[in-house]
Formats: sequence, C-alpha cells, structure tokens
Amino acid sequence: MTYTRVMGICVTDEEEYSNYRKGMLPILQSYGGSFGYDFKVSEVLKSKTDEPINRVFTIEFPSQEVMEKFFSDPSYLVVKKAHLDVSISSRTVIGMFESC
Repeated sequence: MTYTRVMGICVTDEEEYSNYRKGMLPILQSYGGSFGYDFKVSEVLKSKTDEPINRVFTIEFPSQEVMEKFFSDPSYLVVKKAHLDVSISSRTVIGMFESC
C-alpha cells in the first residue's frame, strides 16, 4: 500500500525551495517516503482555489500514519521553517489517495 498526497504550491524563491528539498529529502527517505512526480507549471487552466500554483508534485508514504509522523518530525519542522516557509507563497492539497 502507498499513501499519496498531490500538492500544488507557488514557489517564490527557487534557491530556498531547492535548499528545502535538499534538507528534507534524507528525513523523507528515513520514513520510507519519496516524490513520485514533480512538475513546474506555467499555466493553471482550472483551479478550486484562488491561491496561485506554479509547482505540482506527488509525495508518497507507506501509510497515512507514517506521513503524519514525517510532517510532525522535529527535524523536518526545522528545515520547513528555515527554507519552505520563506520560499513559497501558498500550498494547496489537491488530493490524497491510497494505492496498491
């Protein structure tokens, strides 16, 4: 089973966002997580939010419980505060699903 979250974000600082990805990737992998897809989006044709989106990706975990532990991990929260919170202007959960 894999638990997948589809995210849309608006990256405003590519360098800091890259630092975020570099810092969080080892933590993500320690939880058995990974990125499935990752797209830079130049035009959004339809959206259910008014928030801008210029990046869409999937992030995958062994279960929802593992995902929740990852996002509350103190080491992850340090990286998030230092790099993610200053590099994006919005984040939108587009969807979540489980697959075999």
